[in-house]
Amino acid sequence: TRSTETARPDIVLFVNGIPFAVIECKSPKVEVEQAISQSIRNQRDEYVPKLFIYTQIVLGVNKNAARYATVGTPAKFWSLWKERQDKEAAMAQSIHRTLPDETKDALFSGEFATARRFFDTLEAEGVREITEQDRAIYSLCRPERLLELVYKFTVFDGGIKKIARYQQYFAIQRILTHVKQRDTEGRRRGGIVWHTQGSGKSLTMVMLARALAQEPDIHNPRIVLVTDRKDLDKQLKETFAACDMAPQRARTGRDLLELVSDKKADLVTTLVHKFDKALNVKKYRDESPDIFMLIDESHRTQFGNFAARMRQMFPNACYLGFTGTPLMKKEKNNFAKFGGLIDKYAIDQAVADGAIVPLLYEGRHVEMEQNEKAIDLWFSRHTQGLTDAQRADLKKKYARAEMLNKTDQVIYMRAFDISEHFRANWQGTGYKAQLVAPSKAAALK
Repeated sequence: TRSTETARPDIVLFVNGIPFAVIECKSPKVEVEQAISQSIRNQRDEYVPKLFIYTQIVLGVNKNAARYATVGTPAKFWSLWKERQDKEAAMAQSIHRTLPDETKDALFSGEFATARRFFDTLEAEGVREITEQDRAIYSLCRPERLLELVYKFTVFDGGIKKIARYQQYFAIQRILTHVKQRDTEGRRRGGIVWHTQGSGKSLTMVMLARALAQEPDIHNPRIVLVTDRKDLDKQLKETFAACDMAPQRARTGRDLLELVSDKKADLVTTLVHKFDKALNVKKYRDESPDIFMLIDESHRTQFGNFAARMRQMFPNACYLGFTGTPLMKKEKNNFAKFGGLIDKYAIDQAVADGAIVPLLYEGRHVEMEQNEKAIDLWFSRHTQGLTDAQRADLKKKYARAEMLNKTDQVIYMRAFDISEHFRANWQGTGYKAQLVAPSKAAALK
C-alpha cells in the first residue's frame, strides 16, 4: 500500500475484498515498537481508519521480531506468538514456493511493477533462512489459521475487541482434543489447565465455552462454571456477559437445582457449596456426558466434600479445572488422579513474554524481644482458678507460632518494621506491596 526509505511495502491480506489482516513491516534496523506505533496511529480518525473497519488482526514485524493484536489494542497489549504446532519443513516449503508467471504479472503491476526485479533477485538466490517475520505471517495469516482466530478466538470484552494469546489458543486446542477421548465407561477425559495469574484465564474460559458450542463432534453441550468465592463467581459472570455470553447465575442451592434439572440454561455459574444445598433439597442426578464443568481455582475445590457432591449430581460430566496458583507437590499428585495436566503456562514463561511483570520477594525477619516476667505475671493473673493440667494445655496452645503471630507485641514490632522499610526504600515511588497476616483481625491491627 505504500513504501518509504525505511519501510518495506505494508501488506494487506484481503478475503473476498475485505481486509482481514494489516501488517506494518519495518526494516530490520527499525524497532517493531515503531511499526506498532505506526499501526495505532493509522487507526485514528485523521489517518486511514476505514482501512481497519473490517480488519481482524494487525501485525508489527521486521526481520527479527513480530507482535500481533487486533484493532484498537493499546501498544502494551500487543503479543508474541510462539508456535507449538507448525513444522519448520512445512513453513520452509511455503516460503520458498515459486509463484507462476501469471500471478507475478498480476501482483507486480501498476505502481508495484518496479518491485518485481527486487523479488526476482531474491528468488534467484535460492533457499534462505526462515525469519521471525516469516514465522509470524505463516502462523497467523495462512487462511485456515487466520479464519479460525477470527471466528473462534476473537471476542468483544465490554465493547473492547480482544484476540487470543498463543497460550490461550493452544490450551483450547489441547482441551478439545482431550475431551473427545473417553474412558471405558463413556466419560470424557477431564484435566487441569495451569495458567499463571494475569495470563487471561477468564477469557480462556470464555473462548473455550464458545469452542465447545461450535465443536461439531459435541452435541448440545451444557456448561457449568464453578468457583468457591462470591467475588470470583461475580467476576466470571461479568466476564462472560461482557463477551455476549451471559450465563444464568445460581443464587441459591434451590436455584441451581431448578436451572440444571429443568435445563433452563446452557450456561450456568455457581459456587461449589451450592451443590450440597441443592442435593439436600432433592436427590437429582444427570448422567449426560455432554455436561462440562469449568472449575476456576480448582486446586481449592476439587478434592473436598463439596466436590464429591458436585460429582454425585453429575457423575459422567467432563471436569476441567483452571488454576493460576503455583502448586505444591502434593497438589500436583492429586491432579494426576483428577485427569492430568492438559496445558501449562508458568510464571517464567509469562514474564519472558511480557504478559506479566516479575514478582520480587524479600523475606524479612523481625527481631522480637520478650519480657518474660511481664508475660508470666499476665499468664498467672488470667489463669487463676484453672488446674495445672488446664494451665499446661493453655501454655502449649499459645506456644504455637500460629497464636504467637497474633499477639499485640508481635504485630506492633512487624508493623514498625514495615513502616521503617517503606519510609527508607519505597515512599514516593508509587510501588505497591502485599501484606500477609495470619488473620483478618491481625491484618487490620
